Amino acid sequence: MGKHQQCDGVSRRDAIKIGMLGSAGLTMGGFMRLSDAGEIRQDAKATSAIFVELPGGPSHLDTFDLKPNGPTEIRGSFKAIKTNVPGVEISEHLPKMAGCADKYTIFRGVSHSLGAHPLGQKFLFTGNRPNPSVDYPCYGSVVSRELPAAADLPSFVAIPKSNQGPGHLGVKYAPLATNAQPQAGRPFNVRGVSLAGGVTLHEVEKRQSLLRSLDQKFTAIQREDDLLSGLDRFSQKAFDMITSQRTRQAFDIGRESKAFRSLYGEDAFSQSCLLATRLVESGVRFVTVSLGGWDTHQDNFTKLKTNLLPKLDAGLAGLFQGLAEKGLLETTTVFVTGEFGRTPKINSRSAEGGRDHYPRCMCMLMGGGPVQGGQVIGESDASAAGPKNDAINPEDVAASFYHTLGIDHHKEYQTSIGRPISIVRDGSVLNDLFS
Repeated sequence: MGKHQQCDGVSRRDAIKIGMLGSAGLTMGGFMRLSDAGEIRQDAKATSAIFVELPGGPSHLDTFDLKPNGPTEIRGSFKAIKTNVPGVEISEHLPKMAGCADKYTIFRGVSHSLGAHPLGQKFLFTGNRPNPSVDYPCYGSVVSRELPAAADLPSFVAIPKSNQGPGHLGVKYAPLATNAQPQAGRPFNVRGVSLAGGVTLHEVEKRQSLLRSLDQKFTAIQREDDLLSGLDRFSQKAFDMITSQRTRQAFDIGRESKAFRSLYGEDAFSQSCLLATRLVESGVRFVTVSLGGWDTHQDNFTKLKTNLLPKLDAGLAGLFQGLAEKGLLETTTVFVTGEFGRTPKINSRSAEGGRDHYPRCMCMLMGGGPVQGGQVIGESDASAAGPKNDAINPEDVAASFYHTLGIDHHKEYQTSIGRPISIVRDGSVLNDLFS
């Protein structure tokens, strides 16, 4: 997978690590967790979620909020096309998404004020404005705590890595990173699940027995140290997963029929969406899939139309259609976002120009679960420079996302020093999302 360098000098690999303990992803042997059941509303429809990260900040004007009547320096070269929802138009380079617009809601006019990649990602991937005194947990860590998976399955998987971290919840709620993306027509192995190198299950069991005897010598220390305790729980979880046939099969996209695989594109992002579908079907609660490269300060239109938008179109459309075909869309919330939008006015950094960071206006998508698809919530002004009326803020979207899973965003967790912290500090559920 390519390493996307962002304009502020922070690579995707480095951004993963900034202020997020464990969010670089630990491999199967070094990372897993057991979690206590949380408080779950009984009327929730969704029991799992897939979060699609678009790091770099995609241009809202060239994807889901085009301004075809605007001046050239704002509207750019892309045309708007009709979707299967009357009155809703999106970019011409998203034809497959146009054909399944009834399955998701578009948020337009989402607005905030953090124009740096790491800060924007912390905000958009936790639902809380960054605060130097609090390290808020990401969506996946909260979901995996509130909706734990079966003992032999991970609750939170990142394909291939994630910019989401567990914050004050600790490393036991960090994601399992696959560290690779599946490739069409090739077996996909996750280290620790596939037992590469000739290691047998019998050998794993012998090593686990040795670890147990060593762990007994450190019981007193573990009781006093959250990190060691969390790692011990990871080790047990990893053993349960390594010895589970169900887990190994969950990661094996080759078990899907040729007809079902054909719903998805053959690029790595699309195949990752296929794997995400299979994982939630197997019982994984939260999966992140990443498509980077959206920091298009230069050659914005060429990069979008020749690379990013075709991949996004094939992967997302395949995800919505695949979930629907398997009967999983009603129980799986899909959330798609970057950290901000791009400037309405095209810059002159290259021959065709580009768009710069712009948090004042952006788009998000959400579908599945109890979300009512086929609608647009919010509106930007004539040049997509800001909300036309009331802004939608990331906190409200976060509260609404948790609502789809029956998780009360007002719920408080106790930090290691006994400080009560709400899941989402500010924000209210957007009721229009469900009607």
